[in-house]
Amino acid sequence: MKKLLWIFVLSGATVYAQRNLTIQEATYGAYQQFAPKTIVSPKWRPDAHTLTYLNDSYEKLMFRTEASNWVESVLLTKEDITAALKAKFSTETFALKMFPPDNVLNDAKTLFFKIDRTTKSYLVLFDVNSKTVKSAVSTPVDGAQQALSPDGKSVAWLNENNIRISNEAGAVTEVTNDTDKGIVNGSDYVHRQEFGIDRGMWWSADSKKLLYYHKNETMVADYPLIQWDERIAAVKIIKYPMAGMKSEEVTLVVFDVASKKQITLKTDGPAEQFLTCVTWSPDSKFIFVGVLNREQNFLKLNKYDATNGNLIKTLFEEKAATYVEPLHGLTFIPGNNGQFLYRSEKEGFEQLYLYNTDGKLLKKMGYKDVVVTELLSFDKGAKNVFYLGTANNGLDRQLYKTELKSGKTVQLTTVSGTHAVEVSTDGSLIEDTFSNTTTPNEVSIKNLNSSKVVSVVKADNPYTGKTVLPRMELVTITAADGKTPLNGRIIYPADFDASKKYPVMLYVYGGPHAQLVTNKWLGGTDLFDYYMAQKGYVVFTLDNRGSDARGRDFEHVIHRNLGVNEMADQMKGIEYLKAKNFVDADRIGVYGWSFGGFMATSLMLDHADTFKVGVAGGPVVDWKYYEVMYGERYMDMPQENPEGYNSTNTIQKAPKLQGRLLVIHGAQDPVVVQQHSMEFIQACIKAGKQVDYFLYPTHEHNVRGRDRFHLNQKIADYFDTYLKK
Repeated sequence: MKKLLWIFVLSGATVYAQRNLTIQEATYGAYQQFAPKTIVSPKWRPDAHTLTYLNDSYEKLMFRTEASNWVESVLLTKEDITAALKAKFSTETFALKMFPPDNVLNDAKTLFFKIDRTTKSYLVLFDVNSKTVKSAVSTPVDGAQQALSPDGKSVAWLNENNIRISNEAGAVTEVTNDTDKGIVNGSDYVHRQEFGIDRGMWWSADSKKLLYYHKNETMVADYPLIQWDERIAAVKIIKYPMAGMKSEEVTLVVFDVASKKQITLKTDGPAEQFLTCVTWSPDSKFIFVGVLNREQNFLKLNKYDATNGNLIKTLFEEKAATYVEPLHGLTFIPGNNGQFLYRSEKEGFEQLYLYNTDGKLLKKMGYKDVVVTELLSFDKGAKNVFYLGTANNGLDRQLYKTELKSGKTVQLTTVSGTHAVEVSTDGSLIEDTFSNTTTPNEVSIKNLNSSKVVSVVKADNPYTGKTVLPRMELVTITAADGKTPLNGRIIYPADFDASKKYPVMLYVYGGPHAQLVTNKWLGGTDLFDYYMAQKGYVVFTLDNRGSDARGRDFEHVIHRNLGVNEMADQMKGIEYLKAKNFVDADRIGVYGWSFGGFMATSLMLDHADTFKVGVAGGPVVDWKYYEVMYGERYMDMPQENPEGYNSTNTIQKAPKLQGRLLVIHGAQDPVVVQQHSMEFIQACIKAGKQVDYFLYPTHEHNVRGRDRFHLNQKIADYFDTYLKK
């Protein structure tokens, strides 16, 4: 009897442990309780075979060094930093909850980080060996947009639309003083952060000059966002340049800290051109700028004199029949002021090109059809450059090394999957964080000279004993062009039985700069897809032509006709599914957000006989309502491409709606403004079509925080109500 009871207890415990995911776990669990074990923020100490990283609680900076045979030790704690800050600023109270996660070792012994206080923000240079503060420059605001000078003695920061510079002594210099809020200085929100723009201020290497964006958007149309959380709803006005309408005018200005003088770079040309790839020369004498026309098909890489703003010369030009899309600044070769690496997809795949500062192409660094996804670093003497790039039809990320002199490239990692790598400054060691569809996570240190490998982390499956994830499989499907292989992912329902019929949820994005299917843990998705599979759905995703990491021609088929080739490829995926006996062809639904919302709506309308249920979040419904920089790149102006805009307009297609469609939007969305969904709803009303609509009053383009539980539950409930039955 006792034995039977014990068996029952064990069985009961097992059943309880192997439960399905909750909606909370499906939303954030992949990054929290189900995150595979790893190391946080790994970095090599310069000129030392020492790897640093944060411990799991973010309370200590750990290190492993080759001299101690890679044994883990503590380098620094949050208490060390707290004590040093208190010694530096006796009047401030510092009680760090965690080690600063954005740690960067500027040199062999210096740590750089930012600390935000209630009324101040500090940018700190910290001596690791002596555990003392080398410098700490404060600003009176918690400014996300701050720039610390290379010498650590000054910080540029934004006061609304103007720039200020603070120094160690607390003195503040007023760089700009524009009272018109339509004039914006130093902000990273220039050209709507397209073209890889992630900052609006750049210090020269000698810390004597500050370069910044000066944006005039007074001529751009005002757009109202209604604020619903006030007693009487208020209006927040943003500047939103819609496709074909007046755009912002941007210049670049150099501020001399000592003389307080300013000069504007003479980036002559149309006022509405785009200024990208902004880079100081290492000697602080010159500034390099990519000047891109509004049509986005002609780029000039220009060199300017930093002392007077004069154009010295155009180094080279890049043209395309579709579009040119610069995304990265120049990378100068260490110790060489006269040579730099430039990234471009002009020959089919985004790869590296070695130029000199006179504009002469010295070497093409491209390798096969590899797309460079991350430029890492150089070895000692800058003989070789390391980067991460694609492999396996874009599914993998591998480490490559290219010799600058010869252009010879070697692939350094070989196991199929996704590698995230840190390279030591001498180029002899790598830290490799790796996963694939069967490997949760492995972290190792490898000596590239001896091939010796030291295991640091080998993560267990974090779901074991907690929940059983449905089976996932990566598949290959031929595109609608009859020749291009496409990567797909299918997640089978829980307790899959091939003799049964199951409903399908197609999860789609489909637009540029996004790749949903990768050879990494979980196949590149989060847990919501697995949650839906546990509820009994076949969950399918396909990276159609137009998506990321497969090269120029793969993406550029979308030009002037967004959604057309993308839908054709998605329907090839549907054909693949319908050929499966276990797929119920009468119960196929689609869900997507943003570009995916556009795709979901388009599929529901253009293929109404196939899709019975759809959920479209933040959908673009008419590209003429979208902004200049992104919209015109892919569609040209509405007046230049009326046929393309007309054929992709889902408002006009509203009468074709047959199934159940839920449209979701954030009322504060400054990216895909709510006007999109409102226009579509109105068209459905006019056509006599029933459509469901849900608004998140306080959210922007994405629903974040705890409210995302609500969002995911709503999506799941909608499919359960109208597709699962």
